[in-house]
Amino acid sequence: MTWLAVAGGLFLVWLVLVFLFTPGINYHLAQRTSVQHDDFLYTIQSTCQAALHHGNRVTVFTDGPAFYPAMLEAIRGASRSINMECYIFQAGKIADQFIDALAERSRNGVNVTIVVDAIGSLNLWGRPVARLRGAGCRIESYQRLRWYSLQRINNRTHRELLVIDGSVAFAGGAGIADWWAYPEKGRRRPWRDTMVRIEGPVVAALQGVAAENWLECCGEILTGPDYFPDLKPCGNTTAFVVKSSPSDRATASRVAFQLLMEGADHSVRISTPYFLPDRALRKALLDIRKRGVDVMLIVPGPATDQKWVRLASRRMWGHLLRGGIRIFEFGGSMTHVKALIVDGMWAVVGTTNIDNRSFEHNDEVNLALRDPAVASRLLQDYERDLAASDEITLEKWERRPLWEKVVGPFIWILERQQ
Repeated sequence: MTWLAVAGGLFLVWLVLVFLFTPGINYHLAQRTSVQHDDFLYTIQSTCQAALHHGNRVTVFTDGPAFYPAMLEAIRGASRSINMECYIFQAGKIADQFIDALAERSRNGVNVTIVVDAIGSLNLWGRPVARLRGAGCRIESYQRLRWYSLQRINNRTHRELLVIDGSVAFAGGAGIADWWAYPEKGRRRPWRDTMVRIEGPVVAALQGVAAENWLECCGEILTGPDYFPDLKPCGNTTAFVVKSSPSDRATASRVAFQLLMEGADHSVRISTPYFLPDRALRKALLDIRKRGVDVMLIVPGPATDQKWVRLASRRMWGHLLRGGIRIFEFGGSMTHVKALIVDGMWAVVGTTNIDNRSFEHNDEVNLALRDPAVASRLLQDYERDLAASDEITLEKWERRPLWEKVVGPFIWILERQQ
């Protein structure tokens, strides 16, 4: 029994070390290439193993009162298939609207498949799922707790993706929950977020992402024109899908973000709800600032939904501020926008946060867009968010409360797990 106790204790220590103290990868570029150069296109699509798709149309929706009606309208217009993958599908008024729309389409012969994360959408199970299944919708839970998959308990699907008839897709940072549509207690307005509507050839790649975890959940391979129709060019946006399904710690999303940031010549604009960059990414940001690139960052202020993460983030701002990086805290509500805009030319929208959990542990999906018009539209929102934010100067950061300075060093552990 003593030896068993010792073995059990050693196993627990090993588990803690693996989950909490695995060192980060020292990402860096062998040779910098500018985002302005044609060879950058070949570099990023080859390195991320993603095909470029030309001739797409992208529409940007700002906040839940804009994107939820657009998503519901698309669902109600579906004639062949609807595929959803959600990290967050929370029971409530918004969920009821989606459940009603999905159920109505399923009863009328549309193939409806839904994948929700077992943890992120835990409270959906029960009556909401029964309503969906009663209407013929097929819904699966991603990474339920099972004895044979405990080693993957830290791997969640963080994707928020909707594909209609294989020809129209919605992607971005928002799940299905009331807080994106209605103000929560103590907040003046709903969560700030961005979703995009996509049409054109790149939708097939997004459909492939939706099909991936459906296959993992139930073994079915989605095939045929109901899911993969022939898609014609319909716009001017060049795009590719950055899909992360980590089998190891290095992921395509981290590679894409690193390449785009370090490829900047003029400006980098970042919005992220959870900013916990590792040492390699902090060094990259400081290096591009030294080259004269204007770097701005918008993160949540006191209205954040993850106050410990905000503390862990703020403790590392000193050397970023000293290096000339400008940091703004969004005011009045939670900002959940996940966007990267480079040189007013490239933009990335999707589900990846600037933290280790997104870069190493989660299944994520992002859309990288090469289109000055789309970048300009996102920059309009960015400027409005800046106007609603408080800039954190080095002087302000140094005057942060004493208790925050004391607590900060003790929560550094979140940097590897959040």
